[in-house]
Amino acid sequence: MPLTLQPTAELTSIERIQYIVSLIPAGKVLTYGLVADYAGLPGRARLVSKALKQAPSHLNLPWHRVINSQGKISINKQSSTFAVQVELLRLDGVTVNTGKISLSEYLWKPDMATLVLSLPF
Repeated sequence: MPLTLQPTAELTSIERIQYIVSLIPAGKVLTYGLVADYAGLPGRARLVSKALKQAPSHLNLPWHRVINSQGKISINKQSSTFAVQVELLRLDGVTVNTGKISLSEYLWKPDMATLVLSLPF
């Protein structure tokens, strides 16, 4: 479910990123770069990582649905967070093979008209 935002408030870049991540449906993934692009921040893929790290837990963002442009989980494979992301993706119905996700199968490709009409920015 998308975040609830104040329609009159000017959104920060971080809030825009968090809003886009909140839209990613179960069973789909987006790359850091595409999240930035959809948030109107082309070239700011690294900011996506920062926005996810800063997100308050009460937002319940599906952070696990954001992966790198090669279709891989960016977290170190030895990390417990890597295992959490793999498990959450699998619970979403996404096949993860040694940290890799098939972008051709699982990349979220929203209809642009729908996406544009649903964005508050």
